[in-house]
Amino acid sequence: LKLQFLYFIDKRAKNTPPSFLKMGKFLKTGKVVLLLHGRFAGKKAVIVQNSDNGTKERSYGHALVAGVDKCPLKVRKGMSKKRMAFRSRVRPFIKVVNHNHVMPTRYNMDLPQDVKSKVSTSEQSKKEASKKLVRTMFQDRYKAGKNKWFFQRLRF
Repeated sequence: LKLQFLYFIDKRAKNTPPSFLKMGKFLKTGKVVLLLHGRFAGKKAVIVQNSDNGTKERSYGHALVAGVDKCPLKVRKGMSKKRMAFRSRVRPFIKVVNHNHVMPTRYNMDLPQDVKSKVSTSEQSKKEASKKLVRTMFQDRYKAGKNKWFFQRLRF
């Protein structure tokens, strides 16, 4: 009861909860998330840019995410090089998502600085160029064997 009373006084004074009741920020750049709503529901994505407070166009907390629309397929020893290259392609997507529609995972992905700064969805031409940039980054990561869980289908 005393804690509630202190919180009530503090809330009236500053209009913000005390520091011990504030939640830490965990939706940061590089955090791998699962999308929960929309066309890409159930897909894995990584946060490229984050806006906790919102902007003029979007007054809610949102994040620009880049994810895997179509995962690479299995490759066997007997396949030709052309078929191996075809099956190991990654089809990405870029989307602005409300924070309520993502579920963070324990995984992180270290993104290059050029990806963080160059990815944009403001115009269609910029979005297509950003998608190509993300595709090459994902392709390189997949071929190097990094972040294996990110490039596998989510089974549930």
